[in-house]
Amino acid sequence: MTEVTISDEGRRLLGLWAADCAERALPLFEATAPSDTRPREALEGIRAYAREEIRKGPLRALATAALAAARDAGDPAATAAARAAGYAAAAPYIHALASPHQAKHALASAMYGALARERVAGAAAGDEEIRWAIEHAPDAVRSIVRQMPVFSPGRSRLDAFRHALDAALRHAR
Repeated sequence: MTEVTISDEGRRLLGLWAADCAERALPLFEATAPSDTRPREALEGIRAYAREEIRKGPLRALATAALAAARDAGDPAATAAARAAGYAAAAPYIHALASPHQAKHALASAMYGALARERVAGAAAGDEEIRWAIEHAPDAVRSIVRQMPVFSPGRSRLDAFRHALDAALRHAR
């Protein structure tokens, strides 16, 4: 495996982009579990990290809590939306080894956000979320993706989202 160069600023920008992607799906979780604040807190945490108001350490607990909320949701769209928030909070933990797992880690918020929207509004909604994520990805995210192994199409809908993101983010704007 090769090493990936990720600056602290790149981690912050990846986290902000991931939070923006997850935020678009969060109402689907909050409609199902309005009193469960764990995914919202995960997004607030990653944004605070991006603003350099907190260190990376607290994000692990926030990500874990949002992923637990996903397990508790009981609704496929809400589950995917909470996962998007959890993976957003975990985005800065991407490490410097270029692996398929790390590439998935970088893109998971956009993938799960799209899946959440698709589960409510159909395939076109999922595809639209992926287009939005691609259009709003900062150069830092594109740089991280370019350093990772290329992802080939898989069999699941998440694999299709990942492949679309991977292919598009490798190209210059």
